[in-house]
Amino acid sequence: MQVVSAVPYPGRVLPPHLPCPAAFRRGGGATTLGLCHATLNARGTTAAVFAFRAAAEPITVVSVDLGDRSYPIYIGAGLLDNGALLRKHVPGVTALIVTNETIAPFYLERAVAALADGGGIRVEVVVLPDGEEYKTMEVLMTVFNKALDAKLDRQTTFVALGGGVIGDMTGYAAASYQRGVHFIQIPTTVMAMVDSSVGGKTGVNHPAGKNMIGAFYQPRCVLIDTDTLKTLPDREFASGVAEIVKYGLIRDADFFEWQEANVDKLILREDDALVYAIERSCANKAEVVVLDEKEGGVRATLNLGHTFGHAIETGIGYGEWLHGEAVSVGMVMAVDMSERLGWVDSSIKERTIALLNKCKLPVVVPKCMTVQTFHDLMAVDKKAANGKLRLILLRGELGECVFTGDFDQDKLSETLEAFVGESR
Repeated sequence: MQVVSAVPYPGRVLPPHLPCPAAFRRGGGATTLGLCHATLNARGTTAAVFAFRAAAEPITVVSVDLGDRSYPIYIGAGLLDNGALLRKHVPGVTALIVTNETIAPFYLERAVAALADGGGIRVEVVVLPDGEEYKTMEVLMTVFNKALDAKLDRQTTFVALGGGVIGDMTGYAAASYQRGVHFIQIPTTVMAMVDSSVGGKTGVNHPAGKNMIGAFYQPRCVLIDTDTLKTLPDREFASGVAEIVKYGLIRDADFFEWQEANVDKLILREDDALVYAIERSCANKAEVVVLDEKEGGVRATLNLGHTFGHAIETGIGYGEWLHGEAVSVGMVMAVDMSERLGWVDSSIKERTIALLNKCKLPVVVPKCMTVQTFHDLMAVDKKAANGKLRLILLRGELGECVFTGDFDQDKLSETLEAFVGESR
């Protein structure tokens, strides 16, 4: 591929209401992928954004810079058929595609063809049941059984083709099989594209809590074909948009304002808006992952609303609500608590609720949740330390947040009481 441009919104005009940040105009250093033109925002980023042009459509590449474990995130239309691009990240002669029953009829044949084109790579397939309720160790054994039956060795590449559940499970299988094999992500949902496929968090659920068993394990690349979103149901699409909203709230005020101005285009899945939202989200996450790969501090801020949201998912039963739906309510609860603490202006809560409503996302907890259920489930959250609950809360201007256990517990109780009471 040839580098033809390096702009924050490749091949298009920068969307209205989002002026090019000063950081995008600062030059960077040369990398193995091309000229590092842009950084993400005024705080400075290590996530480089590149623009490449293929035969028809431009490809945006966000680089996750982790030294010898660095990898590209390719974003563009029709990339699933770009076998040459995919195969360059398969170092061995075998690959195992892991997908689910919903995705397989749409994209499995194309993925197999892309990997096998030209010969030289033997492609095996395992198809799992679809749903969060199947994100378990028992179902994961299906992947291990297939890999062993096919006599796949340590140079094989596990390929996750699907949403966040498939990505998390395939990544954990890759981290565990023969103590680690190669791994590629091909996300097919908004949620997976902007969040779960980036950063190397993998795992499965336990009845006591979501994602309690897993590992940090980085892929060799993430290939995002935006055309796959055309078959995504509206509810799942909206669920993924919740994570896009999150980035604006915690660290990118300009992006939040762009979402407010362009939410209709985003929900209608207009190509330019969709590609830009995915690119900006990936660049935000890549920056944080580079700063804190193993979630020792700053990376935890990516989980705004997730402590409340995970409690909802576990409390009502996995699969009843989509992850983004629970996170949507969780973000509103986090902003509400931030306002009660006096850390943010009430207008931020109002704007958050308004945007989530336009995205067709819930902002009220399920009726079956109780204050005690929230307390019990939040107590085992992975961000708790030394028996103390820590939360991501907003503090200051829009786009600023903190990860802290130093807050008035009464305000947490007030938020829980208010939201549980509102759902009755």
